[in-house]
Amino acid sequence: MFSIYSMKVLAPASAAALVLFALNAKLNAHGFEGDRFFPPTIQTEDPFAVDELSLPVMSVFNNPAGGGSPKTKQIDISAEFDKEIFPKFAIGISEDYVILRPQGQSTRAGFDNLSFSAKYQLFENAPHEFIFSVGGEVDVGGTGSLAIGRESFATYTPTLFVGKGFGDLPDQLKYLKPFAVTGTLGYVIPGESVDPNALNWGLAVEYSIPYLQQHIQEIDWLRPLRNVIPLVELAMNSPLNHGGGQTTGTVNPGFLWESRYCQLGAEAVIPINRASGPNVGVIVQVQVYIDDIWPKIFGYPVFFRESK
Repeated sequence: MFSIYSMKVLAPASAAALVLFALNAKLNAHGFEGDRFFPPTIQTEDPFAVDELSLPVMSVFNNPAGGGSPKTKQIDISAEFDKEIFPKFAIGISEDYVILRPQGQSTRAGFDNLSFSAKYQLFENAPHEFIFSVGGEVDVGGTGSLAIGRESFATYTPTLFVGKGFGDLPDQLKYLKPFAVTGTLGYVIPGESVDPNALNWGLAVEYSIPYLQQHIQEIDWLRPLRNVIPLVELAMNSPLNHGGGQTTGTVNPGFLWESRYCQLGAEAVIPINRASGPNVGVIVQVQVYIDDIWPKIFGYPVFFRESK
């Protein structure tokens, strides 16, 4: 279910340390295709199979009432780790601790089902800033707590990922060159037929000020924003059968601030309809680039490793 009020924050001490470590650092993180840096987006998955670490984050949002359930405040404390196993192929593991506070009822808490993911960068064209990847996620049924209503069956989501930068546009359109898009399309297959199959799909439209300043034209008044990437994301879920109902999702305008060692991001969370939620929220995110912080440990595949 998509959130109607969401906020992700790292522990203040960890966030402060990362910011201090990253100040004045040159942008040199993973996720490059040619001259284009594709940042890890907040609501949708980026197409790169690399080493990543999401330190414990907190998400707070309200689920709307429906289906006999009251309006419920949900707090998620989550972590994710991705590791490149072979060149351009990575696997990941993620887990959430969920606290549910239904209106007028007692609080429930427990771990959600464990999730495993995989991604392979299938095709790349650096001169055209293009990447196409395939992968998916498995939500392992029965590994979480019954107290939070975790599913007893597994859910499988094979997914396609794509990214395209517009640096190959003609020079007459040079101010459009910083634009880039990434997209995902996943097919949700529940392990029990009572739940609907669905399409999880997303889109991110970005305008990279770092790309503009470094590769197009340096503009003096934009120097304070030289590490900022404004963007708009769409995160959608479209049920396909079993009376799953209408498409739900959010539109998420915001920005990402990049450094060599971490990314800070913030977005508004705007529901597309009443089924998605009644009010606007916000997401704040911290992403850690472990391959640049610890280059002797991370940033290499486990097998067929090449020295840097």
